[in-house]
Amino acid sequence: MPYAMRIHTPGGTEAMVWEEVEVGSPGPGQVRLRHTAVGLNFIDVYHRTGLYPQPLPFTLGLEAAGVVEEVGEGVTELKQGDRVAYCTAPIGAYSEARLFPAERLVKLPDWLEDRTAAAMMLQGMTVQYLLRRTYPVQAGQTILIHAAAGGVGLIACQWAKALGCTVIGTVGSEEKAELARANGCDHPVLYREENVVERVKEITGGKGVPVVYDGVGKDMFETSLDCLAPRGMMVSFGNASGPVPPFSLNMLAQRGGLFITRPSLANYTSTRQELVDTANDLFAVVQDGRVKIDVRQTYPLREAAQAHRDLEARKTTGSTVLLP
Repeated sequence: MPYAMRIHTPGGTEAMVWEEVEVGSPGPGQVRLRHTAVGLNFIDVYHRTGLYPQPLPFTLGLEAAGVVEEVGEGVTELKQGDRVAYCTAPIGAYSEARLFPAERLVKLPDWLEDRTAAAMMLQGMTVQYLLRRTYPVQAGQTILIHAAAGGVGLIACQWAKALGCTVIGTVGSEEKAELARANGCDHPVLYREENVVERVKEITGGKGVPVVYDGVGKDMFETSLDCLAPRGMMVSFGNASGPVPPFSLNMLAQRGGLFITRPSLANYTSTRQELVDTANDLFAVVQDGRVKIDVRQTYPLREAAQAHRDLEARKTTGSTVLLP
């Protein structure tokens, strides 16, 4: 039987158990997949710790690439041998094989290799909805992206630069600043050494930015608000430092009538058409070179606990792939 990384009790990395699972044959609307590469994302940590609760026990992971081994009744768009990828629920990507709903799968183009696909689907499609739909950036704007050297950050810096933006990005070290700069970040800001708000105001001539993309959460929340221009938008799409605590809406009024939103990829790919359109937009910017996907770390899937430890310790940069 295939193996999977399972959670029986939420907690630290010691809660991750590598064990055999029974997969079986696909039911109506399903396919059986053999995974070839699995994406590592910070949301996996939220699931592992119980911040985003799941029915127990469960297999971690929301993103993978693989090959269709068998199709269930009613599946017409896919066939055995097709290369596919996904980055949405149902959870369970940290596995050698699994069942998955056919309507949530995207066919991979021939030019796109599996490891790259597994590294880019969730992060790249997240960037697509952030930059193109949540707050559609315009050429000539100066924007702020937190964690600019992370997986989402590197893609966002490249894509925003291709759209004509000037990009300010927060990073934790000089090494990460160089990496962000090489990927389109015009102004890396070392948040441990520099005052982020002062640097943003300096770069923007005191105006602030029209939008902040913040996947950090608690530690950057008020900083993000203070970087915004009047009527600017705070896009809070992650909680890497912990969830944002309750706050008074008056904070938004006092800073110039700000907007705030808490989107998720699920909100923006809820229909089959949205899913396919989002993926195709991502494929287009990767194929023509506007966005390059950098798989900077790989781990055996059975060693996913170490990958989680490195991710939480901010030791990883760019994208990370787990190999079954």
